[in-house]
Amino acid sequence: MGLYDSFDERRENGDGASVPAGIEKVLLELCAGVVDEGDASLADAVKRELLEETGYGNGMWKLLMTTSANPGTHANLTYCFLATDVEKVEESHPERTEDLSVELCDPEEVLRMLQNDEILQSMHAVALWKYFYNRKV
Repeated sequence: MGLYDSFDERRENGDGASVPAGIEKVLLELCAGVVDEGDASLADAVKRELLEETGYGNGMWKLLMTTSANPGTHANLTYCFLATDVEKVEESHPERTEDLSVELCDPEEVLRMLQNDEILQSMHAVALWKYFYNRKV
């Protein structure tokens, strides 16, 4: 999980555009990003984002789920991948607009955070809940 810091009421996104900052709290979230033009596939984009934001790579990857924040108002989808057996392969190199640190948590701690509503990013929480559900089935 990456530890992300929010910004002021509105902030510049690095490209000169002003974007909302959110709830102005430091939150635990999963790595996230977008598919860049140079990415050959969704899996390549996810692997690149994890490496950039955390320095972790390699391992086994599979699509855990595809979801939408609100299909009535948003056309984009969120693709959630599960990576296992990843390893630290280099130092992280987040983009200049990303204020984050890497926090390694064991599954029991993540489940406790979910149960106590400490993971507020809903797209991340639903993927984590599915992960824990699949472990019990």
